[in-house]
Amino acid sequence: MTRCRARSLLGLLGLVLLGAAPAAPPAVRTVFTIALDDAIHPISARYFKDAVARANDEQAALVILELNTPGGLSSSMEEMITTITASRVPIVVFVNGSKAASAGFFITISADVAIMAPGTRIGAAHPVVLLGDIPKDSPMMAKIENDAAAYVRSLATNRGRNAKAAEDAVRKSSAFTEQEALKLGLIDAICHDEAEILKVLDGRTLRRFDGRKETLDLSRVRIVALHMTTRERFLSFLADPTLAIVLLFAGIVGLYVEFTHPGLIAPGILGVVALLLFALATQILPINWVGVGLVVLGIVLFLLELKLTSYGTLTAGGIACLVLGSLMIFKAPEGDLPEFGAARSVILAISASAGVIMAILTTLVVRSFRRRPTTGSAGLLSEIGTALTDLAPEGQVFVHGERWNARARRTIAKGARVRVTSIHDLLLEVEEVT
Repeated sequence: MTRCRARSLLGLLGLVLLGAAPAAPPAVRTVFTIALDDAIHPISARYFKDAVARANDEQAALVILELNTPGGLSSSMEEMITTITASRVPIVVFVNGSKAASAGFFITISADVAIMAPGTRIGAAHPVVLLGDIPKDSPMMAKIENDAAAYVRSLATNRGRNAKAAEDAVRKSSAFTEQEALKLGLIDAICHDEAEILKVLDGRTLRRFDGRKETLDLSRVRIVALHMTTRERFLSFLADPTLAIVLLFAGIVGLYVEFTHPGLIAPGILGVVALLLFALATQILPINWVGVGLVVLGIVLFLLELKLTSYGTLTAGGIACLVLGSLMIFKAPEGDLPEFGAARSVILAISASAGVIMAILTTLVVRSFRRRPTTGSAGLLSEIGTALTDLAPEGQVFVHGERWNARARRTIAKGARVRVTSIHDLLLEVEEVT
């Protein structure tokens, strides 16, 4: 009996000690940050998708997308939005650069939490195309505009945001400051940095895209930045329409120089590398091959101008093809929201430079055709010389620094000045210069 009581007392004492022991602190969770400071294209969409997949695999507490973009391709934008709405981890879009326009506006509206930094703006999401706005009364413009408006209404409604203001950003190209966006219910808060975001969102209950509710616990978190890999940064650098245009021109010119001056090697190597990089860019950017064909045709017309004297006709055609092709070459597919083409200033600069160079070369070629030959048999025609002997009718003359057999229709005395009128094999026909 005594042993049983002793064991009972020890057991009770153990329970008391266990109850008094401090509970283990909650585990530290991760908040991933992703920075997009460029146009939205396939490389940025893939980078974002991979980062969100890692956050889901590691059961992160939150993902913060730091967004600063002028817009991008709708195909890439929709891929990013699908990633946001399907993510198990809540995603915050933090507009912290200068703006989130066009495609960036759609991405912001689709987020679990939309936050802007002071001095930023969003909106201006009206559909545009590379060659300027399609007329508003055209069926094509109505089709694109209605589709974009319906998409942004759907996103805003599901996220509990102001669908009317969001639609105005599409139909009227409305843009909003951070204060206006907060007042209209397009965003959830204005914050200066990630630390303030975590403080504002800690303990907040979110309604996810699928309708379920989730309460954020951000009391013990660590922030981990996910950066692009070197390969992704390089591909993102190539995903610039202006750079791709320059690579195409550089490649064609490099190969032309190598073909016309064999043995230089360097221009040929640089031309091949430039064309390979352009080919790589075509795998990222939406290429219009009709535009590529016009650019190549324009350069071919420039080269033909050097071979065929058209007095500027081929040059004018080459400049027209170059400008039209450059404007069309990166025309985005139907429905893409922002302009996504080469800078017009670069296109005009390249075309103007090519026009000036071809005008100079054409002038030199025309002058060379008009200039009288100075070498060979043709170079002897109309040359003035001196009779070394009497020509009655044949003799010898000194012309062009050489002694020639010559023949004259009339007798010419030795020492007289003569002019070459024609050439028959090695015999010159001459006449006396009076």
